[in-house]
Amino acid sequence: MNDRAEREYSGRTLFEKLGVVAGAHVALVGRHEAAFTSSLNACLAKAASQSLRTRYDLIFLRIDAPCDLARIPRAVVHLKSSGALWVFHPKGRGASPTDAEVRSTGIAAGLVDNKISAYSESHTATRFVIPLALR
Repeated sequence: MNDRAEREYSGRTLFEKLGVVAGAHVALVGRHEAAFTSSLNACLAKAASQSLRTRYDLIFLRIDAPCDLARIPRAVVHLKSSGALWVFHPKGRGASPTDAEVRSTGIAAGLVDNKISAYSESHTATRFVIPLALR
């Protein structure tokens, strides 16, 4: 696949953009929409965990208010070294918490943000990972 085709995201499903594969060990934190949860579980060999109990390849964390930012550092300890923490947070002018607050909380928790994806009309998704030097 050439570089341009590899970077073309317009034809990919949301779950492809989020890196979901059938064998992934996934957790959901926060109040996710039922349609998202059921569609996600349909993609997985084993349904996503509704709580953080072990280490995960992917953690989907929904944030709807500034007080939810405290969930980011708690989720980090449950992330596999090569895993990703996707934070779904409000988007647009007047969003609370802001993109900057989400990003600074993730960075303060020892992560780097390296991808953004549209999630819904009201939320955007930011991917955080453990820096390569710390894996």
